[in-house]
Amino acid sequence: MFVRDYMARAPISIPVDTPVFKALAIMKNNKIRHLPVVSDKGKLLGMVTEKNLFYLAPSPATSLSIFEINSLMAEIKVAEAMKEIPPVSPDTTLEEAALLMREQRTNGIPVVEGDTLVGLITESDIFEALAKLFGYGKPGIRMVVEAKDSLGLIADITKIIKDFDIVIRSIVTIPKEDFKTDVVLRLSITDPAPLVEVLEKNGFTVSNILG
Repeated sequence: MFVRDYMARAPISIPVDTPVFKALAIMKNNKIRHLPVVSDKGKLLGMVTEKNLFYLAPSPATSLSIFEINSLMAEIKVAEAMKEIPPVSPDTTLEEAALLMREQRTNGIPVVEGDTLVGLITESDIFEALAKLFGYGKPGIRMVVEAKDSLGLIADITKIIKDFDIVIRSIVTIPKEDFKTDVVLRLSITDPAPLVEVLEKNGFTVSNILG
């Protein structure tokens, strides 16, 4: 799963001399929380978030008038709130992008080819990819099969499922302690009872079933 398959392409960006008020207005009007900052040639310089920009606003306890606040904020540019977030490429895996977000304590990362901005990947995009990976929204049931991790484990489980002429819409393995594995399956059936019976006769444990 790669960034290119889930990123927002051609994201809205702003020049480095954009006033903070204008940047906030762009975010509000487009219902976004991140704005990459680029040069006049499209080179990525950094990124601002809604949270970063609000930090520049005067405190509610200020003695300044509304006119003075507006005049002050009109002079502040996004350069003062911009952060240099290490970008990723379209070929970066989602796992790498997620780890980078955690390391940088950000929920969005710019995507570049060379120095040119080509996209933006956010936590929401990664959550969407995760939902697709587990087959959420597809018809059928979600089944968790517990087993000892061993050579041919997936083949053994899928062979039993194949014997029932059941379509596997997605399959994910989650390693656990003591050399055990949860095999999470999204299956195109409504009545899992016959399959569960055969799986358990073959030494597997079905720990969870959801519609």
